Amino acid sequence: MLAALGFTTIGLFLVLTMTKRVSVLVALVLLPVLAALAGGFAGDMGDMILDGLNTVAPTGIMIAFAVLYFTLMVDAGLFDPLINGILRLARNDPARIALGTAVLTMCVSLDGDGASTFLITVSALLPVYKRLGMSPLVLSGVVCLGAGVMNMVPWGGPTVRAMAALKLDSSEVFTPVLPAMACGIVWVLLAAYWIGRRERRRLGAVPAQREDRQETGAHVVGDGPGTPLMPAATRPPLPLTVFNALLTVVLIVALVLQVMPLPVLFAVAFALALVVNHPRWEQQQALLEKHAKSVVLVTTMIFAAGVFTGVLTGTKMISEMAEALVSVVPDSLGGHLAPIVAVTGMPLSLAFTPDAYYFGILPVLSHTASGFGADQAEIARAAILGQMTTGFPLSPLTASTFILVSMSGVQLGEHQRFIFRWAFGTTLVMTAAALVTGAISL
Repeated sequence: MLAALGFTTIGLFLVLTMTKRVSVLVALVLLPVLAALAGGFAGDMGDMILDGLNTVAPTGIMIAFAVLYFTLMVDAGLFDPLINGILRLARNDPARIALGTAVLTMCVSLDGDGASTFLITVSALLPVYKRLGMSPLVLSGVVCLGAGVMNMVPWGGPTVRAMAALKLDSSEVFTPVLPAMACGIVWVLLAAYWIGRRERRRLGAVPAQREDRQETGAHVVGDGPGTPLMPAATRPPLPLTVFNALLTVVLIVALVLQVMPLPVLFAVAFALALVVNHPRWEQQQALLEKHAKSVVLVTTMIFAAGVFTGVLTGTKMISEMAEALVSVVPDSLGGHLAPIVAVTGMPLSLAFTPDAYYFGILPVLSHTASGFGADQAEIARAAILGQMTTGFPLSPLTASTFILVSMSGVQLGEHQRFIFRWAFGTTLVMTAAALVTGAISL
């Protein structure tokens, strides 16, 4: 009963949001409430929702200050040299820009944190896409692919959870799939270039470049070497730019090293950046008012996702769904669980939170595979090839997904339709490579 109710809730969510019948926020809040009422959990629903909100609260706080920080830095022109460099190398070619987006995303993703990856890459590259008239779906899609494949690093969410759930170390889980990960990276670069070529055909001559010069007075690549995006009259003084760059580097290093909790780091960094860049109270208020909409859009999605996961977790729908899935695996397929886990992992990321999958489903699958003579580490490797690796930037159950789509200015359903087949292709390529290299076996 609970498993069927859970699958129905998630299925309705995907249908309603992808067909644009209701907004994602409405679906995230009302569907689990209706499911809880239908399941007879009306009395406990309030506590479940509060538990879910408490779970995502640190993420919501971090996102609020992170969005403010990076939008401040964009306004200050910190990313203009990077944008100019990408445009100079890309020569206003959407295919090359998409390829550069993938490279930049994979470099930034080395910190293993999807939220910071999306904040940095989208903040830096969205002005480029707007300037050339490129679709923001290309940006969110390519960033999704790049961040997905790099999420396999040993300090990333999937691998850490897989190792913890099955009590394995990185040499058993991550090292054998390195060749498969390399193949995934190559696939992402090829996919990004192909997506960019389609965007090039759509745009044609990109007349928006000429319009942008006339309207803003800003220069784009092609006007001369080294010409900045920000007009000279509005560029901040060099000492301020140096301060912003140093502060951002220190922040990123502190995030990677986890010197303090992420919400604290972003809150302190934003306060410092605000008082240095805008010392007057009027300037500070103006900046907060300017970017209040972006903060509200992102944080409300995060907390709405907390309602969704809180109800599905508190009612035990997710655990019942996990048991239902495992129970339908026939004995004849028991010896082939590794490739099945790898291929089905990415679609399942749309129905399960990372914790639910790795701490709920994976141990059961691993135990089942052991009964057929399979290695537990092999099941763990299969899991990280798909579940929450290529799936997490698509899943409505992962908070960072809403950072990506909100900052890119796209709808979740559009994003899922646009990039799903490419993300699933990443899983298939890496699974095939893992089979060839022996990381998993049939």
